[in-house]
Amino acid sequence: MPESFGPNIWVADGPTVVAAAGFHYPTRMCLMRLANADLVVWSPVALSEQLREAVQAIGPVRFLVAPNSLHHSFLGDWQKAYPEALVFAPPGLREKRPDIRFDGDLAEGAMAAWEGEIDVAIVRGNRITTEVVLFHRDSATAIFADLLQQFPAGWFKGWRALVARLDLMVAAEPQVPRKFRLAFTDRQAAREGLGRVLAWPVQNVVMAHGPLVRGGGREFLKRAFGWLTGG
Repeated sequence: MPESFGPNIWVADGPTVVAAAGFHYPTRMCLMRLANADLVVWSPVALSEQLREAVQAIGPVRFLVAPNSLHHSFLGDWQKAYPEALVFAPPGLREKRPDIRFDGDLAEGAMAAWEGEIDVAIVRGNRITTEVVLFHRDSATAIFADLLQQFPAGWFKGWRALVARLDLMVAAEPQVPRKFRLAFTDRQAAREGLGRVLAWPVQNVVMAHGPLVRGGGREFLKRAFGWLTGG
């Protein structure tokens, strides 16, 4: 169920999903309430009746956001449940999900409906996916999907545990997985997007696949992306 993470922001964990090669991933979504009480739902998880009631108690769902072309499994279910909500697409998802009605594309800076409340940075140059990072000003929270990950010890078993260790998925602190590092074929484009992220006054960080970071967010991000930015 949604847990408050600061002023006008909530996180809610969903069920574990199975990805490529049988790797199990936890799911997490984020809710941000705008000044007019409308809700922005980032990376929707599986929608149950209990979750739907809890979300509606927070505010009306007006925007559905997929952060990259990998986080879309439950987007269609939420669109059916909230047909009047506007659905915003990250780069690459329109082509992948022609069954979903997209009302707009996520763009650099700020979307008109979120002006002054939620900022947007697009981290391009990666062959796996292009990730859209959000910054919720009211709570000083940066929100990541797959670029930052950390799984608890023992989460993966057998050969998957070895792969996860080599991929930096179970490091002592959340990291950019090695596969994503290698997939950055246009590092200058990536640095430009990350430059916008690192310029935000980040205090906290939400990740879809990692612990919630409370405090010291900007310093944490500088460490996590130092291999790319030279910081």
